[in-house]
Amino acid sequence: METDDKHLYDESDLAGWDAAEQLGSPGEYPFTRGPYPSMYAGRLWTMRQYAGFGDAKATNGRFRALLDAGQSGISVAFDLPTQMGFDSDAELARGEVGKVGVAIDSVDDMRTLFDGIPLSEVSTSMTINATAAVLLLMYQIVAEEQGADAAELRGTIQNDVLKEYIARGTYIFPAAASLRITTDIFSYCAAEIPNWNTISISGYHIREAGSTAAQEVAFTIANGLAYVEAATSVGIEIDALAPRLSFFWNSHNGLFEEAAKFRAARRLWARLMRERMGATDPDSWKMRFHTQTAGSSLTAQQPLNNVVRTAYQGLAAVLGGTQSLHTNSFDEALGLPTNEAALLALRTQQVLAHETGVKETVDPLAGSYYIESLTDQIEADALALIQRIDAIGGAVAAIGEGFQQSEIESAAYEYARAVDSGETAVVGVNCFVGDDDPEPDVLQLDPELEANQIAMLRQRRAMRVDDAVTGALSEVTAAAGGTDNLLYPMKAALLAGATIGEITEALLPVFGRYRPAN
Repeated sequence: METDDKHLYDESDLAGWDAAEQLGSPGEYPFTRGPYPSMYAGRLWTMRQYAGFGDAKATNGRFRALLDAGQSGISVAFDLPTQMGFDSDAELARGEVGKVGVAIDSVDDMRTLFDGIPLSEVSTSMTINATAAVLLLMYQIVAEEQGADAAELRGTIQNDVLKEYIARGTYIFPAAASLRITTDIFSYCAAEIPNWNTISISGYHIREAGSTAAQEVAFTIANGLAYVEAATSVGIEIDALAPRLSFFWNSHNGLFEEAAKFRAARRLWARLMRERMGATDPDSWKMRFHTQTAGSSLTAQQPLNNVVRTAYQGLAAVLGGTQSLHTNSFDEALGLPTNEAALLALRTQQVLAHETGVKETVDPLAGSYYIESLTDQIEADALALIQRIDAIGGAVAAIGEGFQQSEIESAAYEYARAVDSGETAVVGVNCFVGDDDPEPDVLQLDPELEANQIAMLRQRRAMRVDDAVTGALSEVTAAAGGTDNLLYPMKAALLAGATIGEITEALLPVFGRYRPAN
């Protein structure tokens, strides 16, 4: 959390401040007060708990339990092999299958994952980037098998590979190839799945890597501008694309700073889209976003304290006007969430929505000397960083030079130093420490999970028509070498029985694998 020595704010802090210019009305430019006129008084945010572990059957059970408990949207976590484009039996997947998310190798796994869940009726978010195209196509195939019209499908794929180079590392291909896939997804969804949100431009992982609030806003919006520029360079109309863009933010510990951050990000995006990018449709100026509470703030020491941290972080997101929210489970510093912890995290949102009165008033913080000053400051700091990125040549060029990475590393170091010195308090870690912390139950995965997933994968391969798979994969490679949209041959390959690893391998001869410079 950023702090200064000022403790009292008054009218002098807003001297010359124009409410009409800086605030406007809810649902109107510059959208500081929210993208919709009535906000939660008209409709609550979507409660979308992030879940995924083990195999598709186990995760399907967790989804059903959360939906039965009142969750209003599904959010899927995939394991590292799936995120990196490896099949579960790949050498580099060993020991990682199903560990931080659900293992998905083929359409068969996707069928199991959503068994009994009507995809025409639920909104689904999938946190997937380098392999986003493949997972989206699997989802579409399963939905169509259920009888859904693709035009009915609602949801989001993260599909934000630029932040992987900055903060997270689950990339496969070089940036130019990754942007090619991203723009192919934009075009495909416009034609085939028009109500799908084609990208969730993510600041979450940038903040988890140690950035400040202003850095999170700046680096994320700079990435967003790069995606818009890449799309328009291949002929996609900005006002056809922009209304389907969404963002994904972190809600950290600073209650007022985080609420102000969301308001500043919304206003900055609106101004840049209208004034810099030339979008003319007001829907293109609106920033709609999902928020997740800060996983990096969770502590293994005194883990029940995480319930309180998460509640305040959820409050900040709602005060800042989020459209959907995931609240972390208190035991996530120890392992994957148990059913009980996941249910408590959902109940935290439900208490916030139905017992605190937050849904009664749109942007209740508007006009506060402190909040408006803080909103202005975060916007100004973020814009200054974007201008530094512009001077380098844009987000992709700046990533290549390590600018964002270096800035985040410096911020993370300063935070770690402040915690180590006690300057920044972390209850239960460097203050109010106890020796008798209760040890909660930790979710135990089936030790045979990986072997069983590999056995199922190999059995499915044995049942395919090999020539059909080989032919379909060759079409994927050919499309990669030309200009045709990649998603159509990818879908044909999946229907023939190809796996996520095989589709990745079909692209590598053309795209190559990304290797960081250092």
